[in-house]
Amino acid sequence: MSREHKPVAGKATDSFRQRMDWLHLWGGLVCGWLLCAIFVAGTLSVFRAPITRWMQAAPPLPQHGAPAAADVSDAALRSLLAHLQAQAPEADAWSLMLPAAPGDAVQLSWRDTEGNSTQRAADPVDGQLLAAPWGRQSEGGRHFMLLHYMLHAGMTGFWVVGVVGMAGLVALVSGVVVHKRIFKDFFTFRPGKGQRSWLDAHNASAVLCLPFLAMIIYTGLAYFYTSYMPLPLRAVYGAQEGAYQRFSNELTGSQADSTASTVALAVAADTGTAILQLRQQALVRTGSPVQRIFIRHPGRTDMVVRMMGATPDGVSADAIHRQSGLLVFAQARGGIVELVRAGAPPRFTSAAVHPVLEQLHVAGFGGWGMKWLYFFGGLLGSLVIATGLQLFTVKRRQKSLHEFGRATPQVYRAIDILNIAAIVGSCVASIGFLYANRFIAAQTPERANLEIRAFFLIWLGCLLHAALRPSGPAWREQTACLALLCLGLPLLNWATTGQHVLVYLGAGDWQRASVELVALGLGAAALLVLPRLGRRVA
Repeated sequence: MSREHKPVAGKATDSFRQRMDWLHLWGGLVCGWLLCAIFVAGTLSVFRAPITRWMQAAPPLPQHGAPAAADVSDAALRSLLAHLQAQAPEADAWSLMLPAAPGDAVQLSWRDTEGNSTQRAADPVDGQLLAAPWGRQSEGGRHFMLLHYMLHAGMTGFWVVGVVGMAGLVALVSGVVVHKRIFKDFFTFRPGKGQRSWLDAHNASAVLCLPFLAMIIYTGLAYFYTSYMPLPLRAVYGAQEGAYQRFSNELTGSQADSTASTVALAVAADTGTAILQLRQQALVRTGSPVQRIFIRHPGRTDMVVRMMGATPDGVSADAIHRQSGLLVFAQARGGIVELVRAGAPPRFTSAAVHPVLEQLHVAGFGGWGMKWLYFFGGLLGSLVIATGLQLFTVKRRQKSLHEFGRATPQVYRAIDILNIAAIVGSCVASIGFLYANRFIAAQTPERANLEIRAFFLIWLGCLLHAALRPSGPAWREQTACLALLCLGLPLLNWATTGQHVLVYLGAGDWQRASVELVALGLGAAALLVLPRLGRRVA
């Protein structure tokens, strides 16, 4: 065989790696901007409950035996039900959210037949209504969760996030294929070397959180598997209404309890007594205190009462998949129609596979320690995407390949603008969302929607600023803005509500204190990178 026809060792492998390099490069770039914002929002949504508590800014109640949910007395609960009966006897539904921590108020709400909701707060000790508004109406941390999986854009955003998530998984796998020295790169970082430093930072951060990134992206896609892959479900169960419910029932099995409740058909005559008895039954039968009571059609013959326990994600959990306690009573059927005991299921079956994937994605296990691990993992994941986006612009600026002909400089400039808006702009908009919560008056109608609009307006402002300013000054100015907003958050809170991190620490409210402590930490980090940032990206 002549030399020119002999197979060249490694040629096929090199060609495959080159194709993977192209896929990693351009796929990561096109989807990286949205993926960066999605990762930032997902990282913050790990602490959506503390963020919500901070944004609601409810004054802490005196803790004279201040109860958590399990300690709210029957007398206080009867008084709360009497308030609901007096103020909304014809309501379509009542809801009582019992305190999650000492110092919290009971949250009452009711919905009329036209779907309009009213909310009030009450003292959990004696059941007396508190001044309205108690705290601030806010979307809270739920905003970051909705941004994370649907971009506040309904089903269109839901599908866009799915496509971007799949692209992120492809970029992750292709990145592993491309790197020949993946473990060596983990221990290599050469600061002050321009493009080489960006590459080292990208490689080291990616290898460090590679298992976390693979898990979080895969479980995020698997979370909505019936929506992203609906055809197998439709082929078996059809597309008619109720098909998904039949699939769910067959997968999980019936959870109905045919045992009649001791509260029989006389419930309609005395709703308060019935609710108290059902609460005691829920504690005994589910094994956990009731956190929320939801009553549909209160006091009528078709009344349905749902007793829901708290989310069981304590550090003492003995399993990733742990169910919340649930007891459902239907007046028309005269007994308990659904019963779920809190804790891990007695045996692991195929029905538990998807809930386990869900809990892996949302850090619904292991307590606050696990949430902090997910938070830092999310920060590292955001850093991987950010350094990858910036590496592209640094590399191509130094050695342009003129991929777009005469428009190549304009395309690179557009990429740089989008990098700034995606990396720094999304962070500025996130802290600006907290500022909007404090600047919008507490009595303003539709406050939650105004906060969300403020977030997107701030993000749009960051995009316009990046487009109007040269690259180096834009990076520096937006990073400086981020640092100032983060460091000023406790001062803003003190000026608008009289609360701040020292007040929270004195009251032992670590959830709200952590919001401001994390903001201070991120602000300090932004200040540290600011002197170097302008020189490196300019």
